[in-house]
Amino acid sequence: MGDWPGNGGSGGSDETREGPTRAIRRPAGAGAEGGYGAQGGAEGGYSAGQPAHRFPPGTRAPEGERGRGGDAPAGGGRGEADDDATVLQAYGAAGQAPPAAPSGDGARGKGRVYGKPRPGQSPVRPLPGTQPAGGQPPGGRPPGGERPRRPRRTGRLIVRILAGLLVLLIVLGVGGFFWINSRINVVDSLTEYDGRPAATPGEDWLLVGSDSRAGLSAAQRRKLATGRAAGKRTDTMMLLHVPSGSGRPTLVSLPRDSYVPIDGHGSDKLNAAYAFGGPKLLAKTVEKVTGIRLDHYMEIGFGGFVGIVDAIGGVNICVKQNIKDPKAGINLKKGCQDMEGGTALGFVRTRATGAIPDFERTQRQRQFFSAVVKKAASPGVLINPFRSLPLATAATDSVAVDGDTGAFDLLSLGLAMSGDPIATAVPIGSLPTINGASVVKWDTERALRLFNSLAEDKPVPKDVLTK
Repeated sequence: MGDWPGNGGSGGSDETREGPTRAIRRPAGAGAEGGYGAQGGAEGGYSAGQPAHRFPPGTRAPEGERGRGGDAPAGGGRGEADDDATVLQAYGAAGQAPPAAPSGDGARGKGRVYGKPRPGQSPVRPLPGTQPAGGQPPGGRPPGGERPRRPRRTGRLIVRILAGLLVLLIVLGVGGFFWINSRINVVDSLTEYDGRPAATPGEDWLLVGSDSRAGLSAAQRRKLATGRAAGKRTDTMMLLHVPSGSGRPTLVSLPRDSYVPIDGHGSDKLNAAYAFGGPKLLAKTVEKVTGIRLDHYMEIGFGGFVGIVDAIGGVNICVKQNIKDPKAGINLKKGCQDMEGGTALGFVRTRATGAIPDFERTQRQRQFFSAVVKKAASPGVLINPFRSLPLATAATDSVAVDGDTGAFDLLSLGLAMSGDPIATAVPIGSLPTINGASVVKWDTERALRLFNSLAEDKPVPKDVLTK
């Protein structure tokens, strides 16, 4: 133990001291002259039994502390360069970062790191595994060992995505609106004339289904069993009243054989007005006999009828009885079933049921029209581009409307029909034969109560509603 402080050893090996300062190697060459004092006094560079005095890396000990008591080099034996290495080892072993070197000429780091001269003037970095000043471990991790979490951006990303989708929907909606408007077919139908009824509350539509074969090939006519009849006649006529408030719409069937006065042609069947003067004379006749001013006119032919049904993926219809009609091209069983366009057209056109075929037919027409419009206005069709785009194409290719009706009005019609409309027909008084033709005469008193209620935008009395 000759090299321990107090023993005054002269040889001076590099043995490691024990105790609080065991991490600091005694400088080689420390001896009686300038190394360790025998009694830990002020003469030696290190005091026996006391922790080593630690100098910051890159600095020199004060002149008074260097090589006291002898001619040995300052620092106690190995010179200035080894002072820094010794201090660095001391701080590294203690798990602390050495203090930053002061600025200035005297701050140049001259210590050794791992036995090699350290170049540069920057402060010595802590050894791996040590804790730097401020208590923050290497790598920026907190004492718990986990890296600090970055602020989550999930919510912000979702908001941006939703905003982008909203903008896209608006752009597509506006673009689709103008695209549909540009494709709508316009027909001259609603015109001013002397004695035309005044405007009435709510909205009133005249919905006409014609038997036009326009656009159908010979193969399609055979498949749909539409025949080869030339020209165009009205096969279906309905009056739809949409109230201005929150009430239910009312859909009224107008039998095509209704015996009514027609300007310039005396009295005849209602569908004859279309044959005599087209949509314009038909609309005028309906306004005069009902006392209701029409706001919109819409007409669709056989081909468009089929295309719309197929575009929405078919329609579910409940059949009340078995129907087999080769002329209409159908063989249906009783019960609810999905129908594609051709089958649905046959279901609406057939006259093979009921004691009064036309009455049964008007019921099927109302039933079918309500089902089609309700499905077309459903979210599953409107927001599905694989349904809505074919529907818009089919509708604009086959539907003709008055000049004041646009895409927004058609959408309003669909939304109104999705509200479960009240379906009825004009009350019937008698079924006489006039000029060799069977016609339908209305029950004048009940029919007037029905139309007056619609003109005043009031609920229709229950005793005038028919099935």
